[in-house]
Amino acid sequence: MTKNENTRTRTLGSTGPSVFPLGLGCMGMSALYGEADRNESIATIHAALDAGVTLLDTGDFYGMGHNELLIGEALRTAPAAAREQALTSVKFGALRTVEGGFAGYDGRPDAVRNFLAYSLQRLGRDHIDIYRIARVDPDVPIEETVGAIAEAVQAGHVRHVGLSEVGADTLRRAAAVTPIADLQIEYSLISRGIEEEILPAARELGIGITAYGVLSRGLISGHFSRDRELAPGDFRGMSPRFQGENLQRNLDLVDALRKVAENKGVSIAQTAIAWVLSRGGDIVPLVGARRRDRLSEALGALDVRLSPADLAAIEEAVPAGAAAGDRYPAAQMAHLDSER
Repeated sequence: MTKNENTRTRTLGSTGPSVFPLGLGCMGMSALYGEADRNESIATIHAALDAGVTLLDTGDFYGMGHNELLIGEALRTAPAAAREQALTSVKFGALRTVEGGFAGYDGRPDAVRNFLAYSLQRLGRDHIDIYRIARVDPDVPIEETVGAIAEAVQAGHVRHVGLSEVGADTLRRAAAVTPIADLQIEYSLISRGIEEEILPAARELGIGITAYGVLSRGLISGHFSRDRELAPGDFRGMSPRFQGENLQRNLDLVDALRKVAENKGVSIAQTAIAWVLSRGGDIVPLVGARRRDRLSEALGALDVRLSPADLAAIEEAVPAGAAAGDRYPAAQMAHLDSER
């Protein structure tokens, strides 16, 4: 892959780092979407860095540490210049079982320090650029959790404090303790819940947005067919938006979006990513490419220019609130501070 000619950067909030306009979400290389090819995953990370991508996003619980080890290997084997430009964004706090289940979240300060120590070792880095709890621990005030991350910033082990899937009130409470670089939260054409309260609060506080799920786990990528058989262990097999009539209704939205994309001469995925990019310079979409061809397609979104007429056509094809089904199963929705 040749280096992307787009040299623009976006800054994560008023206190965060400047990053390439797209980040690489690495979760799917280790977990939740079935088997992944290790060599292709590392090649995709290398290709992303070569194209100018700077932000690599992971969680210490993705594959129970597998994803951090994978990124660590990719960084060790990347050219020195690419390795030096890479920024790591890490989520922590999820408690796992041997069988792969989730057993809640731990945001106690001692737990923060423990999770951080393991992540630094697995990544092979002396610091993490943005560190955040994956979901708010309901038994620990957010002030204590972010306060512990702020102490790690003072110690040089972390560069910036981030948050994940929190509501406007929690965002304000955390920002009163320490500067928050960004909020990582789902945001796409069919997941627009942040627009009412959370996004305005983030902008009021000078906090950037790293948007995950911009293709809704492949649902609005243009690559998901109505008769697709999911591999064992694929998260989408339990996701409400991929079930029965919900799936059919959501793919009807994709069919409508396809017409807009074809009129632009670009792919559906590029249209959906470009829409998120158009929502503001304080938003950095994370693309979950597991292969180089998917990465190349995603990077092409940076060259898509959406006119007011294009944006109107996109929103007519996929109106706000049109998605069928919640974005997570009920048990996981209950952990989302952002949905309360």
